Amino acid sequence: MTDASTAAQDRRAGLRVIRDVAPYLWPPGEPNIRMRVALAMAALICTKLVAVVTPLFYKSAVDALAKDGGVPILALGAVGLTLAYGLSRLMQVGFEQLRDLLFARVSQQALRRLALRTFRHIHALSLRYHVTRRTGALSRVMDRGVKGVAFLLRFLLFSIGPLVLELVLICAIIVGVFDWRFLVVLVGTFGAYVWFTFAVTEWRVKIRKVMNDQDNEASQRAIDSLLNFETVKYFGAERREADRYDQAMAGYEEAAIRTAYSLSAINAGQALIINAGLVTVMVMAARGVEAGTYTVGDFVMVNAYMMQIIGPLNFLGFVYREIRQALVDMGQMFDLLEQPSEITDKPGAPPLVIRDGRIELQDVHFHYEPEREILKGVSFAVEGGRTMAIVGATGSGKSTLGRLLFRFYDVTGGALRIDGQDLRDVTQDSLHAAIGVVPQDTVLFNDTIRYNIAYGRADATQADIEAAARAAQIHDFVQGLPEGYDTRVGERGLKLSGGEKQRVGIARALLKNPPILLLDEATSALDTDTEQEIKGALRRAGEGRTVVTIAHRLSTIAEADRIIVLEQGEIVEQGTHADLLARRGRYAQLWDRQQAEDAA
Repeated sequence: MTDASTAAQDRRAGLRVIRDVAPYLWPPGEPNIRMRVALAMAALICTKLVAVVTPLFYKSAVDALAKDGGVPILALGAVGLTLAYGLSRLMQVGFEQLRDLLFARVSQQALRRLALRTFRHIHALSLRYHVTRRTGALSRVMDRGVKGVAFLLRFLLFSIGPLVLELVLICAIIVGVFDWRFLVVLVGTFGAYVWFTFAVTEWRVKIRKVMNDQDNEASQRAIDSLLNFETVKYFGAERREADRYDQAMAGYEEAAIRTAYSLSAINAGQALIINAGLVTVMVMAARGVEAGTYTVGDFVMVNAYMMQIIGPLNFLGFVYREIRQALVDMGQMFDLLEQPSEITDKPGAPPLVIRDGRIELQDVHFHYEPEREILKGVSFAVEGGRTMAIVGATGSGKSTLGRLLFRFYDVTGGALRIDGQDLRDVTQDSLHAAIGVVPQDTVLFNDTIRYNIAYGRADATQADIEAAARAAQIHDFVQGLPEGYDTRVGERGLKLSGGEKQRVGIARALLKNPPILLLDEATSALDTDTEQEIKGALRRAGEGRTVVTIAHRLSTIAEADRIIVLEQGEIVEQGTHADLLARRGRYAQLWDRQQAEDAA
């Protein structure tokens, strides 16, 4: 791709971001926010008008003191004009602060809404996206993008247009007081400054993109390493992880140094251009004073206006640089927002209505990748209130069936129904509310045990939480802790043992009290005694519900109403525990092998 096409693509991306952000400045149906924006703009215009008038008071005060015969803006005398000059500067600051005060709520509300929109969208993305995402890089994209929004909203409204207005007014006064030659110098200075700033900034944006990529890489490696802290320790890989992180930071360091160098270059070039213009008009004014054409006050005034112009021009350079960099940062976030959700509700989809809780799979096919089919025409039905167990070797497709039931993915062929309703035709919220899941590896929030159990039902009382904990055989353990239910479980629940985490997960699912229960190796992390206790709790919890149990240890599902044996994505056997043993087929082979391992 050529530099020209890349630049055009960047401009289109920038315009897309501005188009997406602009509605937050003038949100429909919110007169309070619109009023704040309008008042902030009025305060801004007042600031610029006062800023343009202020040097005129300065000039008149100097002329009055020098007795050069200049025409004062007001007949107040030297002292009065000096006081008027000070008052105008004070008013300028006051209007600026009023503008910021009015706009603060607008920008912060927009920032919050866009952050929430991004957060919700990330949760709406499919499991396929999340298993391939890089958590650290994703976090950095969100962080930089949201911060860029606040900057862009502020400077879109308060910078470019008002800056041009101030420059036009100053040029008009300069021409009125002096002559066209001053205007030529000013316009030439402005033109050279703007061209140089835009050209160098476009170059710096490319460097900034590289720096962002390196920052994402370093952040990802750091978070990945910290999340796998125990694995790092098991293999004594601290130095290896530090080296990997240092390599990523070295790339960021080089990009950051290039960014700093380019910033110095642009600042030096801008200073050269603006000071050349300043010296030129000052020399022209000085020669006019010597010739008696201008007064000393005129000389002071042109200096004041030039100094006043330098500020906005430097600010213009800063604003353009920062807006371009904000667009780069925000572009990544808006790319994320445009990431399509693989699993979506159909327009007007009704909620799932549970009558009996009957689950039916009809010729279900599924693949993660087209060249590798996972499920190959699976058909079976689980009657409402019954328990179905799914067993098989690793990779047979057991857990995939659970993910399809929760609609983490859609089937690629056939249909999956609950009470005759295709899961693709009902809302995801209603489906998720109807199914309680105890996964093989329960991951907990870095919060209290109370919070993690109560996650199953937001309105649960303490009595409800304790009842669920008793049913999951964890209440006594929690009560024995110094802080009881207020004990924090650590990052991903690492302060608890595997069995304790699993019991919290079971309590959470029991508290949800769903009509359908999905147990994906729910007792895999428990010792034999606790497993037997939990089996009784789960059996009681399953009364009146449809239960689908995915299991590796066959002893945990021997009492199931029906057992399905999967092999390479196909059903090879099904029946009760006794029937399957009597057939002496695949299930019996798995049973005999596990019994022999337990006996050993």
